[in-house]
Amino acid sequence: MEILLYLQGNAARIVHLSLQHAMLVLASVGGATLVGVPLGVVVVRYKWLTQIALTVATVCLTIPSIALFGLMMPILSRFGLGIGYAPAIAAVFLYSLLPILRNTCIALQALDPAVQEAARGIGMTSWQRLRLVNLPLAVPVILSGVRTAVVMNIGVMAIAAVVGAGGLGVLILRGISQSDVRQLVVGSLMVCLLALIADWLLGRLQRLLTPTGIRT
Repeated sequence: MEILLYLQGNAARIVHLSLQHAMLVLASVGGATLVGVPLGVVVVRYKWLTQIALTVATVCLTIPSIALFGLMMPILSRFGLGIGYAPAIAAVFLYSLLPILRNTCIALQALDPAVQEAARGIGMTSWQRLRLVNLPLAVPVILSGVRTAVVMNIGVMAIAAVVGAGGLGVLILRGISQSDVRQLVVGSLMVCLLALIADWLLGRLQRLLTPTGIRT
Protein backbone atom coordinates (compact mmCIF):
# COMPACT_ATOMS: atom_id res chain seq x y z
CA MET A 1 0.00 0.00 0.00
CA GLU A 2 2.80 2.44 0.85
CA ILE A 3 4.40 1.79 -2.54
CA LEU A 4 1.13 2.54 -4.34
CA LEU A 5 0.72 5.76 -2.36
CA TYR A 6 4.29 6.73 -3.23
CA LEU A 7 3.57 6.07 -6.92
CA GLN A 8 0.46 8.24 -6.81
CA GLY A 9 2.15 11.08 -4.99
CA ASN A 10 5.27 11.12 -7.15
CA ALA A 11 3.91 10.07 -10.56
CA ALA A 12 5.19 13.14 -12.42
CA ARG A 13 8.71 12.77 -11.03
CA ILE A 14 8.81 9.04 -11.78
CA VAL A 15 7.67 9.64 -15.37
CA HIS A 16 10.32 12.35 -15.77
CA LEU A 17 13.10 10.08 -14.48
CA SER A 18 11.87 7.22 -16.67
CA LEU A 19 11.94 9.40 -19.80
CA GLN A 20 15.38 10.70 -18.82
CA HIS A 21 16.58 7.11 -18.36
CA ALA A 22 15.17 6.09 -21.74
CA MET A 23 16.82 9.04 -23.52
CA LEU A 24 20.21 8.23 -21.98
CA VAL A 25 19.96 4.62 -23.19
CA LEU A 26 18.71 5.74 -26.62
CA ALA A 27 21.61 8.14 -27.06
CA SER A 28 24.27 5.61 -26.03
CA VAL A 29 22.89 2.56 -27.87
CA GLY A 30 22.00 4.70 -30.88
CA GLY A 31 25.59 5.92 -31.05
CA ALA A 32 26.89 2.37 -30.65
CA THR A 33 24.65 1.25 -33.53
CA LEU A 34 25.89 4.05 -35.79
CA VAL A 35 29.48 3.01 -35.04
CA GLY A 36 29.11 -0.75 -34.59
CA VAL A 37 27.27 -1.61 -37.81
CA PRO A 38 29.66 0.22 -40.20
CA LEU A 39 32.61 -1.10 -38.17
CA GLY A 40 31.22 -4.62 -38.55
CA VAL A 41 30.98 -4.15 -42.32
CA VAL A 42 34.60 -3.01 -42.44
CA VAL A 43 36.05 -5.78 -40.27
CA VAL A 44 34.18 -8.44 -42.25
CA ARG A 45 35.71 -7.08 -45.44
CA TYR A 46 39.20 -7.03 -43.86
CA LYS A 47 39.17 -10.27 -41.90
CA TRP A 48 42.43 -9.58 -40.03
CA LEU A 49 40.61 -6.75 -38.22
CA THR A 50 37.77 -8.94 -36.97
CA GLN A 51 39.50 -10.49 -33.98
CA ILE A 52 41.15 -7.21 -32.99
CA ALA A 53 37.86 -5.28 -33.01
CA LEU A 54 35.96 -8.00 -31.14
CA THR A 55 38.73 -8.33 -28.54
CA VAL A 56 38.75 -4.59 -27.81
CA ALA A 57 34.95 -4.54 -27.53
CA THR A 58 35.02 -7.60 -25.25
CA VAL A 59 37.59 -5.98 -22.96
CA CYS A 60 35.32 -2.92 -22.60
CA LEU A 61 32.40 -5.18 -21.70
CA THR A 62 34.37 -7.02 -19.01
CA ILE A 63 35.23 -3.84 -17.08
CA PRO A 64 32.91 -3.57 -14.04
CA SER A 65 30.22 -1.00 -14.76
CA ILE A 66 30.89 1.18 -11.71
CA ALA A 67 34.60 1.23 -12.62
CA LEU A 68 33.90 2.18 -16.23
CA PHE A 69 31.67 5.06 -15.15
CA GLY A 70 34.44 6.16 -12.81
CA LEU A 71 37.07 5.94 -15.56
CA MET A 72 34.99 8.13 -17.87
CA MET A 73 34.90 10.98 -15.36
CA PRO A 74 38.63 11.97 -15.33
CA ILE A 75 38.92 11.36 -19.08
CA LEU A 76 35.95 13.58 -19.98
CA SER A 77 36.73 16.15 -17.28
CA ARG A 78 39.56 17.34 -19.53
CA PHE A 79 36.80 18.64 -21.81
CA GLY A 80 34.62 19.95 -19.00
CA LEU A 81 32.27 16.95 -19.22
CA GLY A 82 33.30 14.91 -16.19
CA ILE A 83 29.90 15.02 -14.48
CA GLY A 84 26.44 14.50 -15.94
CA TYR A 85 25.23 12.92 -19.15
CA ALA A 86 28.57 12.58 -20.96
CA PRO A 87 30.30 9.92 -18.79
CA ALA A 88 27.07 7.91 -18.57
CA ILE A 89 26.51 7.92 -22.33
CA ALA A 90 30.19 7.17 -23.03
CA ALA A 91 30.29 4.21 -20.65
CA VAL A 92 27.07 2.63 -21.91
CA PHE A 93 28.16 3.29 -25.51
CA LEU A 94 31.20 1.07 -24.87
CA TYR A 95 29.04 -1.60 -23.23
CA SER A 96 26.67 -1.57 -26.23
CA LEU A 97 29.37 -1.88 -28.86
CA LEU A 98 30.19 -5.59 -28.45
CA PRO A 99 26.75 -7.16 -29.04
CA ILE A 100 26.06 -4.87 -31.99
CA LEU A 101 29.48 -5.35 -33.58
CA ARG A 102 29.49 -9.10 -32.98
CA ASN A 103 26.00 -9.63 -34.39
CA THR A 104 26.82 -7.53 -37.46
CA CYS A 105 29.90 -9.66 -38.12
CA ILE A 106 28.00 -12.92 -37.58
CA ALA A 107 25.13 -11.82 -39.82
CA LEU A 108 27.35 -10.76 -42.72
CA GLN A 109 29.64 -13.79 -42.46
CA ALA A 110 26.66 -16.19 -42.48
CA LEU A 111 25.16 -14.90 -45.74
CA ASP A 112 24.60 -17.59 -48.38
CA PRO A 113 27.48 -17.50 -50.93
CA ALA A 114 24.97 -18.41 -53.64
CA VAL A 115 23.09 -15.17 -52.98
CA GLN A 116 26.33 -13.22 -53.27
CA GLU A 117 27.18 -14.94 -56.52
CA ALA A 118 23.73 -14.22 -57.92
CA ALA A 119 24.10 -10.53 -57.03
CA ARG A 120 27.46 -10.42 -58.78
CA GLY A 121 25.96 -12.23 -61.75
CA ILE A 122 23.40 -9.50 -62.39
CA GLY A 123 26.12 -6.87 -62.32
CA MET A 124 25.77 -5.38 -58.82
CA THR A 125 28.73 -3.46 -57.44
CA SER A 126 30.03 -4.21 -53.94
CA TRP A 127 28.18 -1.13 -52.61
CA GLN A 128 24.94 -2.22 -54.28
CA ARG A 129 25.30 -5.73 -52.86
CA LEU A 130 25.86 -4.31 -49.38
CA ARG A 131 22.92 -1.88 -49.56
CA LEU A 132 20.37 -3.99 -51.44
CA VAL A 133 21.26 -7.57 -50.48
CA ASN A 134 23.62 -8.01 -47.53
CA LEU A 135 22.28 -5.51 -45.01
CA PRO A 136 18.56 -6.29 -45.59
CA LEU A 137 19.29 -10.00 -45.07
CA ALA A 138 21.43 -9.24 -42.00
CA VAL A 139 18.85 -6.93 -40.35
CA PRO A 140 17.21 -9.57 -38.09
CA VAL A 141 20.52 -10.62 -36.52
CA ILE A 142 21.83 -7.04 -36.24
CA LEU A 143 18.64 -5.88 -34.52
CA SER A 144 18.88 -8.85 -32.20
CA GLY A 145 22.22 -7.43 -31.05
CA VAL A 146 20.66 -3.99 -30.63
CA ARG A 147 17.85 -5.51 -28.53
CA THR A 148 20.38 -7.27 -26.33
CA ALA A 149 22.35 -4.04 -25.88
CA VAL A 150 19.24 -2.01 -25.01
CA VAL A 151 17.82 -4.47 -22.48
CA MET A 152 21.20 -5.05 -20.83
CA ASN A 153 22.08 -1.37 -20.61
CA ILE A 154 18.74 -0.17 -19.27
CA GLY A 155 19.89 -1.90 -16.10
CA VAL A 156 23.46 -0.63 -16.36
CA MET A 157 22.26 2.95 -16.87
CA ALA A 158 20.82 2.91 -13.34
CA ILE A 159 24.40 3.53 -12.20
CA ALA A 160 24.38 6.82 -14.14
CA ALA A 161 22.95 8.53 -11.06
CA VAL A 162 26.35 8.09 -9.41
CA VAL A 163 27.91 10.48 -11.94
CA GLY A 164 25.03 12.95 -11.84
CA ALA A 165 23.29 11.88 -15.06
CA GLY A 166 19.90 11.26 -13.47
CA GLY A 167 17.53 8.54 -14.59
CA LEU A 168 15.82 5.90 -12.50
CA GLY A 169 19.05 5.22 -10.64
CA VAL A 170 18.25 8.35 -8.61
CA LEU A 171 15.35 6.53 -6.96
CA ILE A 172 17.41 3.40 -6.34
CA LEU A 173 20.37 5.26 -4.83
CA ARG A 174 18.16 7.45 -2.65
CA GLY A 175 16.23 4.40 -1.56
CA ILE A 176 19.48 2.78 -0.43
CA SER A 177 20.98 5.87 1.23
CA GLN A 178 17.73 6.81 2.99
CA SER A 179 16.69 3.22 3.77
CA ASP A 180 13.48 3.96 1.87
CA VAL A 181 12.10 0.71 0.49
CA ARG A 182 9.44 2.58 -1.50
CA GLN A 183 11.95 4.40 -3.69
CA LEU A 184 14.12 1.31 -4.05
CA VAL A 185 11.21 -0.90 -5.15
CA VAL A 186 9.66 1.69 -7.46
CA GLY A 187 13.00 2.45 -9.12
CA SER A 188 13.75 -1.23 -9.65
CA LEU A 189 10.28 -2.00 -10.99
CA MET A 190 10.40 0.94 -13.41
CA VAL A 191 13.78 -0.22 -14.74
CA CYS A 192 12.30 -3.69 -15.36
CA LEU A 193 9.18 -2.23 -16.98
CA LEU A 194 11.27 0.03 -19.22
CA ALA A 195 13.38 -2.94 -20.34
CA LEU A 196 10.26 -5.01 -21.16
CA ILE A 197 8.69 -2.17 -23.16
CA ALA A 198 11.91 -1.50 -25.07
CA ASP A 199 12.35 -5.19 -25.88
CA TRP A 200 8.77 -5.45 -27.15
CA LEU A 201 9.08 -2.33 -29.32
CA LEU A 202 12.39 -3.48 -30.80
CA GLY A 203 10.91 -6.92 -31.43
CA ARG A 204 8.13 -5.28 -33.46
CA LEU A 205 10.68 -3.17 -35.33
CA GLN A 206 12.80 -6.24 -36.02
CA ARG A 207 9.84 -8.05 -37.53
CA LEU A 208 8.85 -4.99 -39.56
CA LEU A 209 12.34 -4.59 -41.06
CA THR A 210 12.87 -8.30 -41.75
CA PRO A 211 12.43 -9.01 -45.49
CA THR A 212 9.19 -10.86 -46.14
CA GLY A 213 11.00 -13.70 -47.91
CA ILE A 214 12.95 -14.72 -44.78
CA ARG A 215 10.32 -13.82 -42.16
CA THR A 216 9.12 -16.84 -40.19
